[in-house]
Amino acid sequence: MSEEVRIALIKGDGIGVDVADAAMAIVDTALARTSNAKLAYEEIHAGAGYFSEHGVDIEPEGEARAGKADAIFLGAIGLPSIRHADGTEISPHLRLRDRFGLYAGVRPVKAYPNAPQRLADPRASAIDLIVLRESTEGLFYSAAAHSRSLVVNDDEVQDVLRITRPTTEKLHHFGFKLARKRKERGKAGKLTCVDKANVFTSMAFFRKIFDEIAPLYADVATGYNYVDAQALDLIRKPWDFDVLVMENMFGDILSDLAGGLVGGMGMAACAEIGDDTGLFQPAHGSAPDIMGQNKANPLAAILSGGLMLDYLSEKLARPELADAAGLIESAVDKGFEDNLLRPMEFGGDMGTKEVTRQVIDLIH
Repeated sequence: MSEEVRIALIKGDGIGVDVADAAMAIVDTALARTSNAKLAYEEIHAGAGYFSEHGVDIEPEGEARAGKADAIFLGAIGLPSIRHADGTEISPHLRLRDRFGLYAGVRPVKAYPNAPQRLADPRASAIDLIVLRESTEGLFYSAAAHSRSLVVNDDEVQDVLRITRPTTEKLHHFGFKLARKRKERGKAGKLTCVDKANVFTSMAFFRKIFDEIAPLYADVATGYNYVDAQALDLIRKPWDFDVLVMENMFGDILSDLAGGLVGGMGMAACAEIGDDTGLFQPAHGSAPDIMGQNKANPLAAILSGGLMLDYLSEKLARPELADAAGLIESAVDKGFEDNLLRPMEFGGDMGTKEVTRQVIDLIH
């Protein structure tokens, strides 16, 4: 099949430009090896830099055009020096999550050979888990539209934490199916519900829905952990976990903690998936201090490109796209195993361009 696959490309701010270019170069290389599939990129300008010039955070009709694509790829958005009057950063990405219902935030956490491992225990080399973060509700519900915050006066602000049954049911179904898929690939295939059900009614509701859905997936092992205990266990025994499903803010914090165990945010790939579209991005920030200096680690973006191809393979029923995704993952695995990937982020001697070229060589 040669029909073009449409990608809305938002490079954004800072190193978002650098790593987005790297990721798309890798994606195109992998596709050239496995199929005649072509990605058609439609660039959409958005971010803090765009806001500073135009007074809006995304170009006219940019959101609607993004939604018409088969998938969205985002580099990074936000600049610490450019903020709204209330002190919050420019974040059209949160609105895209909200508008397109990107409820399933998938954050893989995997240890690679010769990449930094912060834990001394030799079992740390086997860390391979996923933080599954609900991405449209929870405490971030207010952040997507500031009108949802309850501002009483200049002495108090209240933000709304929202958990709904329809979204939570979809999230848990997604989690069980993801754990089942990982089990088929030789992983543990266990889904752990992470919450604070002993304190908050919203979290007890989140767990209640988990328990209602679990019997539909009798082949998937389940577990429970309060979020504070889960933070402790990610330091004590992260190798015991497979897929962790949780509320938005909990997932925002724990996914960064887990990322720190396997090298840092330069390895933090991310997929945000809804019923009709998916958005893919490295989970790191825009790091404007190193923009354009060939210092950024592009691997989080590159691995996010692989997640995008895997998603498109299922969405469009095109298995050759999954083959390309597998090539990217294998190239990164081999690159670290053979000590061919040495990003500056880890104290190595390879910048953005050098890492990108090495991954391309490994795919070839």
